[in-house]
Parts: sequence; structure tokens; C-alpha cells
Amino acid sequence: MLKALIWIEFILSILLITAVMLQNRGTGLGGAFASDANVYRSKRGIEKFLFNSTIVFATVLVVAVVFNLYLKIRVTS
Repeated sequence: MLKALIWIEFILSILLITAVMLQNRGTGLGGAFASDANVYRSKRGIEKFLFNSTIVFATVLVVAVVFNLYLKIRVTS
């Protein structure tokens, strides 16, 4: 059970890293050097999907890690 949980955590961490890396801010370093072209818009399509999936992956990863710690503490005591 613990090995399967570790593999699940590994896969979730890779998915989380991928989802974060695929999100595009579009500004790069331009925002650091007095860029006045701030445009606020809503997320649509794949951008919204990546944003929501990042939140889901992070939440599930935290739950899996806490559950893993709970199981390790329970087994050792």
C-alpha cells in the first residue's frame, strides 16, 4: 500500500510540474522593466483547464502526502 502511494505521489508531482510549466504568463521579464501594458482578461479554453487542473493536482498531492504520513506514523506506533 505504501509503495503504491509513493508511486501515486510521484506521478502527481510530475503532473503538477507539467501543468505549472505549461501555463504561459506571456510577459517574461517585460513586467519587471516598467511595462504599462497590463491587460486583465478571463481564462478560457486550455488556459482555464490548466489552471483548474493545477489546483486539483496540488490538492490531491497534499492529501496523498498527509495520508502517507498518517500511515507511516500508524505503522511505526
